[in-house]
Amino acid sequence: MSDRHKSGCSGGTDQCVEVREHSTGADVRDTRDRSRGQPAFTANAWGTFVSTLRPTAG
Repeated sequence: MSDRHKSGCSGGTDQCVEVREHSTGADVRDTRDRSRGQPAFTANAWGTFVSTLRPTAG
């Protein structure tokens, strides 16, 4: 598995979302409240989610 990485919008603080991407999908966690668990997304679901966040060229 790869290491976790923080959102680029976090500004280097600990108040953000961390993601660990791996071959079967991604795990997400809130750095402020790790007791909430870490939702797991399938590779297909994660890809769909990420693609909706990226701006389209045009």
